[in-house]
Amino acid sequence: MLALPALALPLAALMPATPAFAQFSESYKFLDSVRKKEGDKVNEALQVPGTQIVNTRDVSTGESALHIVTARRDLLWMQFLVGKGANVNIHNNKGETPLVIAANLGFLEGVDFLISVGARVDEPNNTGETPLISAVHVRNMALVRSLLKAGANPDHPDNSGRSARDYAALDKNTAMSEELDAAAAKKKQQDKGGQTYGPTF
Repeated sequence: MLALPALALPLAALMPATPAFAQFSESYKFLDSVRKKEGDKVNEALQVPGTQIVNTRDVSTGESALHIVTARRDLLWMQFLVGKGANVNIHNNKGETPLVIAANLGFLEGVDFLISVGARVDEPNNTGETPLISAVHVRNMALVRSLLKAGANPDHPDNSGRSARDYAALDKNTAMSEELDAAAAKKKQQDKGGQTYGPTF
C-alpha cells in the first residue's frame, strides 16, 4: 500500500518541467521550419496570440530565425521576419548580429536592408569586430561605402585595438584606405560641430 505514494513523488516532480519542455520543443520546431523554408508552419507559429517565438534562439548556437535566413542570403525571408517583429540587433553566441553576418558574407542587399530597419552599424561581435571591419576583411568597397554612409565609425577598434582603417592600411588597400580616411576626417569635423572658419582649399 505504501508503494503507490512513493511512485507518485518522482512523477509529481516532473510536472513543473513540462511547460518549459513544451516551450523548448516549440522553439526547436519553429527554427527547424525556418531552416527548411516551411512557410506555412512558420506562419502558423507566428500567428499564436502573444507569441514572441520570432526572436527565439537556438540553445546551442544562439541563432535566431533572422540569423538563419541572413546566413543563407535570403532577403525575402529577412523582410518577412522583420515585418513580424524580429529583433535586428539580436546576438548569437558569438556576439554576432545579423548585420555582422551579412557583412562577413559581403551580402550588400542584406546589409542595406538591415540598416534601413534599424540595425546598429557599429555593433561588434565577441571579438570586437564591427560590420565595417568585416567589410574591410572581405575587401568589399561597395559594402564599406554603404556602412560609412550609414554612419559607421572607421576608427572603432576591435579587441586587438585595430580599427577598419588599420586593417585597410595593413592590407595595403590604398583605395579603401583613402575612403576610410576621408570618412574619419569628415566624422572628426562633425564632432567639432561641423563649422569651419576662413577659406577652405
